[in-house]
Amino acid sequence: MRMLPPIVKNLIIINVIFAILQHVLYSSFRIDLSDYLGLHYFRSDLFQPWQLVTHMFMHGDPRSIETTILHLGSNMFALWMFGSILENKWGPKRFLWFYMICGLGAALCHLSVLSMEYEQVIHAFKAYLPNATADQFVSFINHHPPRGVDSHVLDRVQNLYNSWVVDPGNPYYAKLSGQVLHEYIYGAAGPQGVHWTGLLDEATVGASGAVFGVLFAFGYLFPNLQLMFIFPPIPIKAKWFVMIYAVFELYSGIRNSAGDNVAHFAHLGGMLFAFLLLRLWHYRFGDTRF
Repeated sequence: MRMLPPIVKNLIIINVIFAILQHVLYSSFRIDLSDYLGLHYFRSDLFQPWQLVTHMFMHGDPRSIETTILHLGSNMFALWMFGSILENKWGPKRFLWFYMICGLGAALCHLSVLSMEYEQVIHAFKAYLPNATADQFVSFINHHPPRGVDSHVLDRVQNLYNSWVVDPGNPYYAKLSGQVLHEYIYGAAGPQGVHWTGLLDEATVGASGAVFGVLFAFGYLFPNLQLMFIFPPIPIKAKWFVMIYAVFELYSGIRNSAGDNVAHFAHLGGMLFAFLLLRLWHYRFGDTRF
């Protein structure tokens, strides 16, 4: 790693250290570091302001080494490939500011999108309470799949439903369903101070927002440089590569298909803040292109 510029080198080292640490803590003590350092929605009990920064150094899932390696490896490869060129052009201080601002911008964009999504969930929950039925209960769960919900909370959902369908006219189950759905959304207190996560507690991790900012800047500064698509292996100019990637992220974010846990609007947020910062530098310091 001697050939790497200092900021890129240290960012890669820090990210690798955090990846190792999260797996050691989880395998040894069942501590999920993403609960503390991953980015959470501001209405989650797990949200802390420092997560706007620390989420950029967390990757993957402590339960899956393969997932972590894939997530970490793809981000660090892109950071090495494109970030090294930018740092050599701008210098360490300017590159670090750019990287961190893109990551923060990505986080803010992601939280904005989460706000629209989660406020719809909360509104639907409030509408459910005066009209609680077993069918409406199931419909709520189906419309808001249990992404990130703790297994203990899901067990309570399943147990309530199993009892309710046997005795659908029982008002006790209708009343209990409000409490169970509240836990489903906001999480619940488990034994010994453990927090069982709900929908609002899902953590977002990864340097992707900052890395997408780096990718955008590379395409902005070197628009006609030839890159090589891996699949299929065809040459493409950097500006078209970035544009295709941006359109794909926008399409994926709008489509928001089931099972897709990628923060597409965070990626776009990193690109957006990269564009704004590059334009600011253009007006303050002159043209930043070669």
